[in-house]
Amino acid sequence: MAAASSSDSDACGAESNEANSKWLDAHYDPMANIHTFSACLALADLHGDGEYKLVVGDLGPGGQQPCLKVLKGPLVMNESPLPALPAAAATFLMEQHEPRTPALALASGPCVYVYKNLRPYFKFSLPQLPPNPLEQDLWNQAKEGPILPLGCHAGPFPCRETAEEPLSIQSLRFLQLELSEMEAFVNQHKSNSIKRQTVITTMTTLKKNLADEDAVSCLVLGTENKELLVLDPEAFTILAKMSLPSVPVFLEVSGQFDVEFRLAAACRNGNIYILRRDSKHPKYCIELSAQPVGLIRVHKVLVVGSTQDSLHGFTHKGKKLWTVQMPAAILTMNLLEQHSRGLQAVMAGLANGEVRIYRDKALLNVIHTPDAVTSLCFGRYGREDNTLIMTTRGGGLIIKILKRTAVFVEGGSEVGPPPAQAMKLNVPRKTRLYVDQTLREREAGTAMHRAFQTDLYLLRLRAARAYLQALESSLSPLSATAREPLKLHAVVQGLGPTFKLTLHLQNTSTTRPVLGLLVCFLYNEALYSLPRPFFKVPLLVPGLNYPLETFVESLSNKGISDIIKVLVLREGQSAPLLSAHVNMPGSEGLAAA
Repeated sequence: MAAASSSDSDACGAESNEANSKWLDAHYDPMANIHTFSACLALADLHGDGEYKLVVGDLGPGGQQPCLKVLKGPLVMNESPLPALPAAAATFLMEQHEPRTPALALASGPCVYVYKNLRPYFKFSLPQLPPNPLEQDLWNQAKEGPILPLGCHAGPFPCRETAEEPLSIQSLRFLQLELSEMEAFVNQHKSNSIKRQTVITTMTTLKKNLADEDAVSCLVLGTENKELLVLDPEAFTILAKMSLPSVPVFLEVSGQFDVEFRLAAACRNGNIYILRRDSKHPKYCIELSAQPVGLIRVHKVLVVGSTQDSLHGFTHKGKKLWTVQMPAAILTMNLLEQHSRGLQAVMAGLANGEVRIYRDKALLNVIHTPDAVTSLCFGRYGREDNTLIMTTRGGGLIIKILKRTAVFVEGGSEVGPPPAQAMKLNVPRKTRLYVDQTLREREAGTAMHRAFQTDLYLLRLRAARAYLQALESSLSPLSATAREPLKLHAVVQGLGPTFKLTLHLQNTSTTRPVLGLLVCFLYNEALYSLPRPFFKVPLLVPGLNYPLETFVESLSNKGISDIIKVLVLREGQSAPLLSAHVNMPGSEGLAAA
């Protein structure tokens, strides 16, 4: 009876935990044999049928060959071998033509493999690097005769650590051989040309010219030779190349390539570099106290995970905003974006089997997993909008679905004031200048306020006088009298020497039409010629815009331009009702001639 009661209580506790959880357990397979990290996971509608698949760049541990896996639900529907370990996977739109199915890009070694409809479409290879000059000379000498002294193991080859430029793969293999094997290796490979090839370390996507979700995107690659490359989505040519002081390992981008963009790169030297459009070198640098393990952009904040078991928030200019300490080491990070509620948060997988979700430094939710999570991906999977996909250290696959009624509340686990509230502020000491200024303001406060008010009233008076003068001289394009409610603006079209001048005259009255108006042009007759410098205006119906067109002929062949004054007059009155000054452009036709 006691055993039965204990089992019943355990079942009730599990049911209550499931009811209080914000997640539904959709699938768990501890033997899925998926070994990857977050950069090699991607969700996309690869066939345009509304069914989103999971793309996995599998590392293939234990001597297995790396491969590309495509999962539909919990099952693997496609598997393709890869020649090298995958570095990143991304989906992007290459063109605007229908059907709008995204392409899949997989970075592996020195190449980016592009798939469309899960079929190989294009292979982009990084450009080769120039070889080490001393290495090239030594291999050229090897073609003519032996160059290895018998008592030297490495021969006259430059040292790998002290060489100004890294050695090629052929020379590195040569340096690993025993002395008895070197001569045969040289005879076999001395006729081969020296090739030095870099590899891709990270990859992401950048919108080309629109910020829409289904807009065309460019690929951004980080390479082992400390460079960032932006590729054209159609021709796969290099659009931009940027240099970094170290090798990039994580990338975050925002903006559009053709307009303006920011690019944040976390590098192996423990720094984060910020680059902008048209900058070949970093504009800002964020120095971390430990190596980065993840980089996520949440709105305008860069969230960085470090090996000191902490999350840090920075602005794009490098200002530190906050720090949150984790209970265990951070293994992986990714972005959680819930479009229906406008939520963006950071997911961090920890070594103790927890997945923590943070918005800024506020803890929103904690997910407990049976094994440590090594990769995270959140988005639309199948036909569910909010699906969380996790892979574990032992190769397991966990799929959870966010409940439609789930609402994340900040501060669910942290009670009380933040720790920063108890810290004393470092208030600077009061200087003698500060004390003197305070005494002066205390003694002469009334006089200072009166002087400020006097200057403010003088400014308002001068502005009112200038406005009155503009009204009296009719320099405004809007009529100031209630009897003549008119509005005027002018448009100049053409390259020259003949311009088209269009006056848009409008009666802003609601009921009364306007009749008996004249238009007069005042201009320098040595520079311009008008066929009708003076004409009558027809009846102006209230609310309608009347375009009045005339042509202006430029007479100067030196490209000189001047102002043409447009006056709107009433018959029998000398003072104009409205006036406009038209800045004429230079005549490009005469300048070219």
